[in-house]
Amino acid sequence: MGTNMHDHIVKSYDEEQKRLLNETLRMGEMAAAQLDAALDVVQRRDDKAAERIIGNDEAIDVLEHEISHDVMKLALRGPMARDLREILAAIRIAADIERIGDLAANVAKRSRALNLAPPLPHIAGLHALGILAVQQVRDSLAAYKDSDIELAQRVRARDAEIDVAYTGLFRELLTYMMEDARSITGCTHLLFMAKNMERVGDHATNIAENVWFLVRGEEPLPPREKRDESTIPRG
Repeated sequence: MGTNMHDHIVKSYDEEQKRLLNETLRMGEMAAAQLDAALDVVQRRDDKAAERIIGNDEAIDVLEHEISHDVMKLALRGPMARDLREILAAIRIAADIERIGDLAANVAKRSRALNLAPPLPHIAGLHALGILAVQQVRDSLAAYKDSDIELAQRVRARDAEIDVAYTGLFRELLTYMMEDARSITGCTHLLFMAKNMERVGDHATNIAENVWFLVRGEEPLPPREKRDESTIPRG
């Protein structure tokens, strides 16, 4: 009887952990899809689609609250060290995913303002930067799903590529604004949208670092290169 009860408790706990992982991954894919959609509406100058993206952000927030609730339930069951790392990693990763969703919504909001100005050639540069950021998000989630620290380290290393692409676009936009004052408003919106994408890359890196923590605990991470040389504030 006692053995059966213990087996039932362990099975129940394992099922709740699996549910937590799946919820977090589902939330992450929602955020990645929001990013894809935000990049698309910038290119198509589609205000109605932008409104839908902004509205969808609430679903990501709701899921984060559900994950926080599930984390609390697991934490109250007296987890072991590895289980506790899984709980801490999940809540940290969910917070990063929520911020990624917010950043996607911010891009959609700015796209509506950008559509009031004439089209700019640098939208292609923003899209290329965004594609890099979305891939980082999806790879960091794949690393989390499989507890793959090698993939997590590749995500961390590739963050420098996003920094380089962002800094290059930043300089191009500043040059364009100096050459044509009429482009200042549109370029300013693009600057903030580009910064949002650079921040998405940072959040993907945070997820990758939490995968390392999940697998290796407090073992120090290898050093990582950063190449963001711009001075634009986060927006």
